[in-house]
Amino acid sequence: MLAVWVEQLLGFASGALKAIREDERYPTLMAWAREEGPKLTGDPAMAQALAPELWSQTPLARLDFECEALARPGRNEPCWCDSGRKTKRCCGAVSLPGEVPDHLMWMLSLREWKGDTLKAALASGKAPAQALLEAGLIAAESGQRGRAQQILESLFETADWSRLPEQAEPAFEILVDLYQERGFHRKREALLDAVLDRGPLFLRGVALERLCLMHLDNDDLDSARAAFVRAQQALPDSPTLAYIEAMLLLHEGHEEEARERSSFWFRRLSRQGELDPDQLQFLSDLADNPGATLAEQLLNAEEDLAEPLVALQALLESLDGAPRLDLRVEEGQLAYHRSAREDTLYAAFRAVFPAEVENEAPLGFDDDPWQAAGEWLPALCAHPEWLDSPAVVQSLALAMTSRFGSLPWMAPSLFEPLSARLEDWLEQAREASQQSAGEAALGWDAADNAVLLRTGLALVVGMERGARQRSRRLAERLLELDDRDSLGLRELVLDQLLREGRDTEALALSESALAKPSEDEAVLGLLMGRVLALYRLDRVDEAIEALDVAQRHNGHALALLCAENPRPPSPSGDGTAAPGSRAEAWQYRTLMRDQWRATPGALEWLAGRLD
Repeated sequence: MLAVWVEQLLGFASGALKAIREDERYPTLMAWAREEGPKLTGDPAMAQALAPELWSQTPLARLDFECEALARPGRNEPCWCDSGRKTKRCCGAVSLPGEVPDHLMWMLSLREWKGDTLKAALASGKAPAQALLEAGLIAAESGQRGRAQQILESLFETADWSRLPEQAEPAFEILVDLYQERGFHRKREALLDAVLDRGPLFLRGVALERLCLMHLDNDDLDSARAAFVRAQQALPDSPTLAYIEAMLLLHEGHEEEARERSSFWFRRLSRQGELDPDQLQFLSDLADNPGATLAEQLLNAEEDLAEPLVALQALLESLDGAPRLDLRVEEGQLAYHRSAREDTLYAAFRAVFPAEVENEAPLGFDDDPWQAAGEWLPALCAHPEWLDSPAVVQSLALAMTSRFGSLPWMAPSLFEPLSARLEDWLEQAREASQQSAGEAALGWDAADNAVLLRTGLALVVGMERGARQRSRRLAERLLELDDRDSLGLRELVLDQLLREGRDTEALALSESALAKPSEDEAVLGLLMGRVLALYRLDRVDEAIEALDVAQRHNGHALALLCAENPRPPSPSGDGTAAPGSRAEAWQYRTLMRDQWRATPGALEWLAGRLD
């Protein structure tokens, strides 16, 4: 019955609003209510009784968006519908099937107004918070992103946060997502800062959680850890914290600790008895196997792609050994040549896969392959022989890295099976190289070598967070075959060695790389990696000399590394960071500050060098 009333009320209110907007005069509304209203309510008396209620809450453009509220008459006074009868014998005798929300006409007006009128209505500050909330959510659900952003911004641009309804949480998350999708990064940061500074408690916790996830997406583990600690302080009993801490620990490479902390959260929150059965089951699964639980949750959240992604996991798990490739030594270079069968397999795959690999880019497509994933994923699962072609494996590895490469828990099921296939091919390349008079290198420019090397880079990046040791071993195998490091893998291997505490090996690698840096080498990571390795090995005098070299290369690095909450630089148009720039220093801080912080006394030592 209530649902029928709500539908009836919305239909009547929409018609009433259209009548009001003709001239914004009360008699016009009442004439409409008597003539057309009964068609919408099925009851002339109800239509006549509803109209004055709705008029009194309707914002009028001619009054600068104030309402022209009618004085509610007493029982023996003339009825406000202008019928001439006493209220008790007119509208006062009508019982409505349900309540009429006092923000309804504002909400409908916000849905209707456009352009300057909408802008002026929002700028007036007179719209009820609930009306802004509902109108913004409706606009977002209907795909009107610009309107949704405009309305939701007005909801949160207030000094009186007590006006915010409890249901503001999903609106806040939608607005943050809109800023992210539409590239308004400064607005997103300003909103998060405002909520953290003065927002209500329930929103501060959500903001801190979103901030933590945002830092994880950007590989800024140090900032993510700081945001998580703040989230714990704001909402110590939020079950979302269990989920976030498990993700954070897996990103940091602490799998066993992720399991232990998930068990702690399960014990703590289950004792409180406030969670529903689904939440408790999720926490129990998280405690049992954090990585697998997060992977399953992600796949289930993929909606239309959940089934084909699960099928792909099963396919990759059942793959046989890799077929033999045509690998030859030509003019002292190791060369891979695609066979006619491999070309045929790749052509069949490309018939459903919409994107072509960008030859000039190390990890890029000319189009987004995931828009058509509902077609190519099932086709690939139906034709596992396509994976006999390195070009198909290359496309799949690039696609998986672009979507899942930042998620450590996806490495075992998606990236490691593909890595096993590539490793078989690299072993074939090593054997072919050793059979030559002198060991031939697998250079980028020879024959079709770029297919194998690009696949290797994609898998190294894809496994970097969830299978660090395998990622490093694959990178080292690629470096053995391509000693010119055309993929820029030395810095990545150096970072992983430092994360594993293998400081002597890290120092040797950095010194070897710096002795003959390539033209495109990201030098700052090698220079600062050498400093950190020397400091950890207690060779402080040498570390000071190495730090001086690093500072001459980039004068921003030391200050940014030591600062607690520095502002990120404005992103460049192509996303690159020039050597010596603040952007380069920021990238290094994002990737490696957590390692400096985890090294006892290291940040304090750096800060002392600033003086």
